[in-house]
Amino acid sequence: MTRIHDMGGRFGDGPVPREEDETKTFTADWHGRALALTVAAGALGKWNIDASRHMRECLPPADYASFGYYEKWLAGLANLLVEHGLASADEIAAGRSSGPASDALRARRLDAARVEPALRSGGPSARTSTEDPAFAIGARVRTSRIAANRAQNGGHTRLPAYAAGRVGTIVLCHGAHVFPDSNAHFSGEAPQHLYTVSFAAGDLWHHAESADDEVRLDLWESYLEPA
Repeated sequence: MTRIHDMGGRFGDGPVPREEDETKTFTADWHGRALALTVAAGALGKWNIDASRHMRECLPPADYASFGYYEKWLAGLANLLVEHGLASADEIAAGRSSGPASDALRARRLDAARVEPALRSGGPSARTSTEDPAFAIGARVRTSRIAANRAQNGGHTRLPAYAAGRVGTIVLCHGAHVFPDSNAHFSGEAPQHLYTVSFAAGDLWHHAESADDEVRLDLWESYLEPA
């Protein structure tokens, strides 16, 4: 059974709502504040981007289905703050701290002068590896038949369920990158080679719009085997 967030190709969820003006970065004033809070809290160094993504995935299904995009961000952030001892549930409910922050946290505070450089630098995931890539461009590969984290039951993975057990073609090799399935659970970066794999739309969907359509996914080496 897939989790509520793994929605690709699923039937019965209704149409995707469209905003009236999709050129806007934020469609509500508080969306920018939600992003700012998430970036500022991430700078404290208590978690990584994969852990934050996993925390959003772990929201109760009813909440995940009803929350908007930035509501999911805030709910996930609140849970991270509580889990890592940076705030209590009572403090979050009250909207204020019950005491001063520690000196260690103050030292990692994201001051205004650091915001733009931090956003520009992002979080590069490329790493070096002593292992040669197992696949070359043009190789035919099959994805794991079950889209699951092999080391952590119910854990984070970037293989979507709709592409599990399907055959595609390697079209790009990106070198080694942080492995999200490990990094999300603080088990180390465990870098693996990352590939872009092209799938014929007709091999993924019951009724492809066109025989020429394709879907490209960035997938880590342990998700793949020779076809």
